[in-house]
Amino acid sequence: MKINTVKSADGTSIAFETTGKGPPLILVGGAFCDRTAPASGTPLAALLAQRFTVFSYDRRGRGDSEDTPPHALEREVEDLAALITAAGGSAAVFGNSSGGLLALDAAARGLSIPKLVVYEPPVILDEGRARAFEDLAKQLDDAAAGNRRSEAVELYFTKVMQMPASAVAQMRKAPMWAGLEHLAHTLSYDLLITARGPLRLEQVSAVRAATLVMEGGASPGWMREAIQTLARAIPNARHRTLEGQTHAVDPKALAQALEAFLGG
Repeated sequence: MKINTVKSADGTSIAFETTGKGPPLILVGGAFCDRTAPASGTPLAALLAQRFTVFSYDRRGRGDSEDTPPHALEREVEDLAALITAAGGSAAVFGNSSGGLLALDAAARGLSIPKLVVYEPPVILDEGRARAFEDLAKQLDDAAAGNRRSEAVELYFTKVMQMPASAVAQMRKAPMWAGLEHLAHTLSYDLLITARGPLRLEQVSAVRAATLVMEGGASPGWMREAIQTLARAIPNARHRTLEGQTHAVDPKALAQALEAFLGG
């Protein structure tokens, strides 16, 4: 697909691709994701192309998009606003993981998003854990700036995603690890979005979009409970569980849920 670009409010160039025909739908990825990610990029876009004009984009600092420091949530909201303008001024949005939190923040700020779908946005209800994430974001930045990218990736998996060190050690041997290292400098971006903590439950009361909040039926109970709490805090939200799915959701299951909600 052809790579297009749009200028964000601060002049940063944001790269995106489009596919399909129909109402516009913008996909927003989470940590470790660029526009090729299976559950928020071109693979999912291909499954939705018969019903929607799908925009897959590289969030700032990733893929073919530029980056302009310092990072701030407001700049990423402006990036999404620029994509919505490119889509014709209004668009449905799907956000996966921390990309779902970004999409919710954008909707709460009044962007023209008539319908919104999020899958397992990592809302943090424990204020202490949210503060700890702010400190960890600084560690991630320091590691990436010092070219200790592998250390940053390992920190994210063990401290944020709470993966066992033995599992991370196995991942380090896989070819995919180099790609993860390449995105290490953006990990603090997602962590700071997540670290907004319990305050987000107040902020999402401003979301006016018809919203679908989803989680996987095989995901941990604490995660599912937090996501369901989030869904109850959004004024015009539905909740749905994708049975058998985890955080590593099957794009086909996502596509079916998106078509059912957005096409209704």
